[in-house]
Amino acid sequence: MAFDLVVVGAGPGGYVAAIRASQLGMKVAVVEKEHLGGICLNWGCIPTKALLKSAELYSSMKSANKFGLKAENIDFDFSAIIRRSRQIASRMSKGVAFLFKKNNIMTFVGSAKLIDAKTVAVVKDDEQIAELTGAKVLIATGARPRSIPGIEIDHQKIITSREAMSLENLPASLIVIGAGAIGVEFAYFYQTLGCQVALVEMLPHLLPVEDEEISQQLERSFKKQKVKIFTESLVKNVKVGADDVVVSIEKNGEIVELRAEMALMAIGVQGNVENIGLEDVGVKTERSFIPVDEFYRTNVESIYAIGDVVGPPWLAHVASAEGIRAVEKMAGKDVAAVNYDAIPGCTYCQPQIASIGLTEKAAAEKGFAVKIGRFPFVANGRSLAAGESEGMVKLIYDKKTEKLLGAHVIHAEATELIGELSVIKSLGVAGHDLINTVHAHPTLSESIMEAAAAAFGEAIHV
Repeated sequence: MAFDLVVVGAGPGGYVAAIRASQLGMKVAVVEKEHLGGICLNWGCIPTKALLKSAELYSSMKSANKFGLKAENIDFDFSAIIRRSRQIASRMSKGVAFLFKKNNIMTFVGSAKLIDAKTVAVVKDDEQIAELTGAKVLIATGARPRSIPGIEIDHQKIITSREAMSLENLPASLIVIGAGAIGVEFAYFYQTLGCQVALVEMLPHLLPVEDEEISQQLERSFKKQKVKIFTESLVKNVKVGADDVVVSIEKNGEIVELRAEMALMAIGVQGNVENIGLEDVGVKTERSFIPVDEFYRTNVESIYAIGDVVGPPWLAHVASAEGIRAVEKMAGKDVAAVNYDAIPGCTYCQPQIASIGLTEKAAAEKGFAVKIGRFPFVANGRSLAAGESEGMVKLIYDKKTEKLLGAHVIHAEATELIGELSVIKSLGVAGHDLINTVHAHPTLSESIMEAAAAAFGEAIHV
């Protein structure tokens, strides 16, 4: 069967690319071996946020008396929390199927294997069920959790995020190895529900890619929540017993043994490049990822790749943006490359963290003279009224141009606030233009305006 585009993988990169290609008049086929929507919709972004919302609501209900409300015998049904998450994931996947039908995209369920640079075989149950030819082929196979060398993930005692969001019973204790976004989100979820969590990170702070000042605030918050934190700690070994796991870490030159019911491996991902025929058709890979140019062309002219399989940042919205750019370029449109300096990142623990652009340290390393504005949410009326005054907005400006270099927010609603800052960063809005933009009162977004004012010595409420 002949197509203009064959997409391998239906995650947030692949399915978005397929729909945009169809809008541009291409005849499109998608090959997906599991569920439409990929990891994000089925085992990542969406179902984890459902779990986290349950944890947030449970925590709020336990604090009802702070709002003059009475709520007694607050409890939860762990299996029902998991079930709701799975139901939402299923609904989202069905939504992608609807969009495919609406856009006349053909779906083939099975594993893809490149036969040549323009031909993809679809294999199911060890039998080839279809052979698709495409003027262009787009690889969007995503990534999967990786482990520490020498430590095998058995999916029973040493688990990944996939098992962590579908356990039958709440573990009494959990060791989370890796304090990136996935690690801290699950640490928050399980600790809030009463599981004792130990969080282990090799680098000096939680969320090492975030601004250090923000990470330190999160650490203080997590310690209040009784999460045991072990930073600058190297995992040396994990031993699996009949009823527990023992994680041996090296901290300050000493070996410390941590014991828990389970260990969650959350140290990062590796690209899904195996068994799809890349090496057979000459597509280069490097350390499990596919190198591409600015419009996602591989070294083989007709083959493109997007999303997690091409490397960091491993974010669903980045994969979607890459997919759109790739197919628009294929269609001959004059498009700009994705601006990776203006990619928002979000972490959905409580308090949430969201950021875009440079950290304070990175700005200094690049030689910028900066102005930094901070505004604490304890000085924001809307935050106080909502009982969510923890955190701050931190804005980093180029002193010379007044352009925003970086924005960092820690707050219960940080991931919603980052939207305004993304527009400001992407459009190059100057500091005083933001200060002079009237923000509604009382709102959380006023804190963004106030932080900008603080950077230029003009803050009113702090």
